[in-house]
Amino acid sequence: MSNPFAEVVDDATDTELVQQAKHGDGEALEKLVLRHQAWIYNIALRMVFHAQDAEEVTQEVLIKAITRLSTFQGESQFRTWLYRITANHVLNMKRRGGEKGPQTFSSYADAINDTPDLDPPDPKSVPVDVPLLVEETKISCTTGMLLCLDRKQRLIFTLGEILGASDTVGSEILEMTADNFRQNLSRARRDLYQFMHGQCGLVNASNPCRCAKKTRGFIEAGHVDPDHLQFASRHVRTVTVAAEGVVRTIESTVEGQYAALFREHPFLEPNDQIGWLRQLLDKGDFRNSLHLN
Repeated sequence: MSNPFAEVVDDATDTELVQQAKHGDGEALEKLVLRHQAWIYNIALRMVFHAQDAEEVTQEVLIKAITRLSTFQGESQFRTWLYRITANHVLNMKRRGGEKGPQTFSSYADAINDTPDLDPPDPKSVPVDVPLLVEETKISCTTGMLLCLDRKQRLIFTLGEILGASDTVGSEILEMTADNFRQNLSRARRDLYQFMHGQCGLVNASNPCRCAKKTRGFIEAGHVDPDHLQFASRHVRTVTVAAEGVVRTIESTVEGQYAALFREHPFLEPNDQIGWLRQLLDKGDFRNSLHLN
């Protein structure tokens, strides 16, 4: 599916599926869920960090959307309606996953600095290639930095900087002015990139922190599990690829280089995209409430 956060999207397929689902077509409902589930999941993942928690958040959002589908009258684009539900949910949900412990940029810097610099793991001691573990460390660390932003900043940064939503699209979803969206995105960028510029060696080579040197420490601390990688894989799309045609051209500026790090993160799929929905629809009371065939 094309990026739903594009400035201009073809809403025809969504509209047709919504109408079919509202008339009891369970297959149309499945197709509608599959068109948007991964995008909601990738938002949730950046809000809570842990995959299992992100899957739960995604299901909660979709259940809200499904049970309210009869109220959608087409007065706005379906994407605006759906991602407004998503935004409201992730801004107001209970704390879980990586949010359970309050995180600040100062405490995050302390945690990184307290992780010893060590040689990479012995290739014979780990079940995957060492470069893959280093990549997992890099993505885990930079994704964890997002938790140092407050929820509103984190969501706006995810929509605007990572997924490429314009101020027009972002402001419609978050029900704020375009100017307010731009200001919030600017503050999120400033706070995050200033921290990275003073701490991280990925762009600012004068910083001593190196992912390869932190990998063993991340493994020993339980932040990276060699047997169950959450982020790194040879077989995933990046956000840049998933959001092709939407993400703005990255300038050769320091800010652009930091933005590129997050856009090159993997665009991940939840484990069982449709199984949970079918199990839910098998429950007679839920199915009857939706008037599904």
